[in-house]
Order: sequence, then C-alpha cells, then structure tokens
Amino acid sequence: MADLSPVSAEGGDAVARLLAATGPILSLDIGSGTQDVLLALPGERAENWPRFVLPSPALGIADRIRRHTAAGRPVWLYGHNMGGGFAPAVLEQVKAGLAPAASPDAALALHDNPERVKAQGVDIVPACPKGYAAVPLADYEPGFWDGFLGAAGLPKPSLVVAAAQDHGHHPEGNRVGRFKLWRNLLAETQGDPARWLYDTPPAACTRLLALQRCTGGPVADTATAAVLGALAAPEVAKRSRRQGVTVVNVGNSHVAAFLVFRGRILGVYEHHTGLLDTDALLFDLKEFGFGWLPDEQVRAKGGHGCAFLAPLPPEAEGFAPDFVVGPRRDMLQGHGQFIAPHGDMMIAGCHGLLHGLALREESF
Repeated sequence: MADLSPVSAEGGDAVARLLAATGPILSLDIGSGTQDVLLALPGERAENWPRFVLPSPALGIADRIRRHTAAGRPVWLYGHNMGGGFAPAVLEQVKAGLAPAASPDAALALHDNPERVKAQGVDIVPACPKGYAAVPLADYEPGFWDGFLGAAGLPKPSLVVAAAQDHGHHPEGNRVGRFKLWRNLLAETQGDPARWLYDTPPAACTRLLALQRCTGGPVADTATAAVLGALAAPEVAKRSRRQGVTVVNVGNSHVAAFLVFRGRILGVYEHHTGLLDTDALLFDLKEFGFGWLPDEQVRAKGGHGCAFLAPLPPEAEGFAPDFVVGPRRDMLQGHGQFIAPHGDMMIAGCHGLLHGLALREESF
C-alpha cells in the first residue's frame, strides 16, 4: 500500500490557494448539540476568520415544537431529512394528546422505517392538516445564513461545505448499516481521506443527500471532519509520518476514533459517549490500536462498531499516541494530547473540511 503525503505540512498554503481560487467558504460541522461554523476568507489569517458555535438545527426545531405544544397546537413536520435530535419534543406532543404529523421525507428524520414512526404516534401525511402548525426541517437553511452573515456585515460565501452524521438508510437498524458504510469507504478509498468528502453522497446516506441539496457544495460525515481537523494540525501530521497515531473525537453524543499512519486512515471506531466511562474508553482504544477489538464486542456494548483496513502495519507501533478533540474530551484528560487547530478546538471539524477540500485539490 503506497503512502500518502498529507497536505498538512503546508496546509495553510494549500487552503490559501483554495480560497484564492474559490472565494469565501462557509464551513459547517453540524453536531447533536452544536453547529460549529467557520467563514474562511481569502487573504486573511486563519486565526482571524469569523467563527461561531451555535445550537444545532435540531435543537432549534425542538424549541419551536415545544412552543407549539405549550400553545396546544399540533405540528406537521415537512421539508428535508435532518438530524433527529428534536424527537423528544415530538414525543412530548404525543404525550400531550396533540397527534403530531410529518411528511414522508420529514419522517425520515425520526426513523428510516415509517411503521416505527407511526408506532410512536406520528401520522405520515403529504400535506399539512387543518389546524396544524407547519414546521420546516433542514440541517441547512440558506435564507437563515444569508440573513445571519449579512447582519454581521460578512460576505456571502462562494461555496458551502458541511458535515453531519449519517447512519444511512437502514429501516431495520442503523448501527450495523453505518459500519457497513465505513467498511465500504475504507476499502474503496484505501484509507485516503481526500476521498472522504462527497460531491454526491452514496444513495444510502439520505441525510447527507438532503444536506447537499440544501448547500449545493461538498458534504462529509462529522467523524470525517473530526479526523481531517486533527490531520490539519502539523504536530499530528508529522507524528503520523513516523509512527501510527490514534485520533479521538469525544463528541456530545458519539465517540469516534481513527488509526492514522503515513497519510492513511487504517481503522475506524464509534461508540455512544453516554455509554462509556474513561476506563471503558481507554480499554477499547488500546485494543483498537492493536487491531484486537472485535466489531461484535463494540456493538454488544451499545456502540456502532469498529472496522480495519487489514493488515495493520507493525511499524505503526500500536498507534499509541492519542490526539484528542471534541467537546467531551475531558473524558481523556491526562491520557492523550489535546489539540486545537488554529487555537480553537470547537472549530476543528470546520478546519478539517477545509483541509479535506485542499487535499482533494492538491491531488488532482
């Protein structure tokens, strides 16, 4: 397997060339709790680019639903598939006897299986029933961002690149299906992260497809954004050339870890943050680094799974150094090196998306 030469050693120059060619780029990393936003501007130092940490779109939807519930109004959800973090607010409508409803596309944000959605007490209907409040769904709403940036006196972006977690369309269960997507991605790209951004996502990735239709630009999984953000840090790229490293993103809802060696990603691990304590995570990471962690064991404990691009090279030395990002990274306090590309850990994924775009351009 040939090594890849990461752009990170000259990452700033590569991104600068990208911006000079495209103009301003809006980079969004959409999580379950926050959406982290970076407006990359040509001719400006990265440290001076405007950045924002805002509540996730799903939390905003949940707030709107709860206001309608308090007023005694049932809601009809319509629009696009998106993150389903507003689901508890929908169930509160059901408990209040308000009989919420959703269009077929919007129902996908609650579950891939429409029968499961109906079983939760949500009707699926194509048009807004009389007396219902219509609530639009989208991970990205162009009008909002035009107004937001305009109010701040900032330029309209020439390109939008965005990340969101997509389990894929798997009506009978998404954990196994998501790791099938990871295995396919590892095999098809041979671990080349430059190919982990999509101009056209796979058909199973219905959330990313909806997001791409809204933004018109490249999209990626949030886990991809996190590992690319780490690789944008020179110290991580340099260390991974000498020996294997593990990049860990401890998010509000999920932990994702990656085995990186000489520019390639050779392993992926995912679990739910709330199901892990520090000792359990450290055990998994050690076993993962040596390729000893069974996928079935991760799933049996409630995680998504793990996948490898075998065989793991012995010169990677167990991928021992851990580089850690993410809002819940305190779980690994004292057990890895915390990194913050350009001085801001919360925007690591946004920098990762830009780094991924630069990798793609430099490889053409």
